[in-house]
Amino acid sequence: MSNINLRKSFLALPGIVALVILGSGISVNAQTTEPETIIIPTNQESISTTATEEIASRTITPVPGTVETSSVMLNPGSTEASEKTEPSNRVAQSDIGIARETRGGSSYVGVGVNVGVTGNSSALGDGNFTVISKIGVTKSLSVRPAVILGNDTTILAPITYDFSFKSADPFSEPLAIAPYVGLGAAIKTGNQSETAFLVTGGIDVPLNNRLTATAAVNAGFFNQTDVGLLLGVGYNFSGF
Repeated sequence: MSNINLRKSFLALPGIVALVILGSGISVNAQTTEPETIIIPTNQESISTTATEEIASRTITPVPGTVETSSVMLNPGSTEASEKTEPSNRVAQSDIGIARETRGGSSYVGVGVNVGVTGNSSALGDGNFTVISKIGVTKSLSVRPAVILGNDTTILAPITYDFSFKSADPFSEPLAIAPYVGLGAAIKTGNQSETAFLVTGGIDVPLNNRLTATAAVNAGFFNQTDVGLLLGVGYNFSGF
């Protein structure tokens, strides 16, 4: 019986040895195996796409009153772009200028004669020597003070609206005739001074760069209406 048990133990010995070797091998491998290094690749395309989407998502706020079609506005460092987007603080210059040129021609001062047509309440209705002038104020408005010398020296102070004739042919020069109409006051001096309502109308004809001829009809409404025809030549001058 003991021999049988010994034989069984001997037969089982190779299996035990094999299990021992196998177990030791597993232990060795477990001790010598190094942990694996996990490498995560950088996705450059993904980062580039994200940056592009961020740039595309930016909203350019338009400035009211401006429409820009130039690529200059896309460059924030451009001087021209900053000048266009910043509101201008400059105030438009006024159209008013003393003794400026009007569309009827230059301002002038000159001499002439007054030919009385009707009335004898003032020098306006008589034949007298006259001092004339035109002082431009805006492109279309002028003041035309005049002094008619005589026994009852009369001062004319009308404000006129100046016109300019344009030829039907756009390639030709404007006609050298500038009509005007206006209203103002006629002031009679002397012992019986009087101020009356004045209506005037006439034309200016530039003769050259220095001289302008003028002709006008003036009507002063005194106790009786005085009407005179004024003819003169003025010397052109520029604004003050």
